[in-house]
Amino acid sequence: MNITRKVEVVSHKAEWKALFLEESEKLKEVFGDEIINIYHIGSTSIPTIYAKPLIDIMVEVADIERIDRYNEQMKQLNYEALGEYGIPKRRFFTKGGDNRTHHVHIFETGDAEIERHLTFRDYMIAHPQEAQSYSLLKQELAKKFPENMDGYIKGKDSFIKNIDRKAVKWRKGETE
Repeated sequence: MNITRKVEVVSHKAEWKALFLEESEKLKEVFGDEIINIYHIGSTSIPTIYAKPLIDIMVEVADIERIDRYNEQMKQLNYEALGEYGIPKRRFFTKGGDNRTHHVHIFETGDAEIERHLTFRDYMIAHPQEAQSYSLLKQELAKKFPENMDGYIKGKDSFIKNIDRKAVKWRKGETE
């Protein structure tokens, strides 16, 4: 997977929440009763940190297998359907081509990825110092890998895994 998109991180924008809400309404029109919940995830959901200007949306559904029948409707909203795209039992959609504006990650209720994403987001919001460390890392990596999305993503990997570990303990009421 050689990703050659430009890596750009920008300071937090207040309009990201509004963009999430606006897109959520469009997704509700497409998927209707399939949707159990829609969540704003990723760095644009964490106030005050730098992020790629890309809205990550996670949709929870009752039956992931039924989602493929909506690919054409998603295409009408300018989304590209990418199937699982490396994560089993996920449906992944991107909008904006090489200048992506939105990612939609769809998981079935009970998938561990739902809890992982929400726990990461909530932990970062509750721990602003950790969020700022993540923000600084993202800025450094964007400078180091301005034309190398793979390098940028790999550079964040160990930090994210460490936060995931801390966040699980925090969610369980343990230390951190």
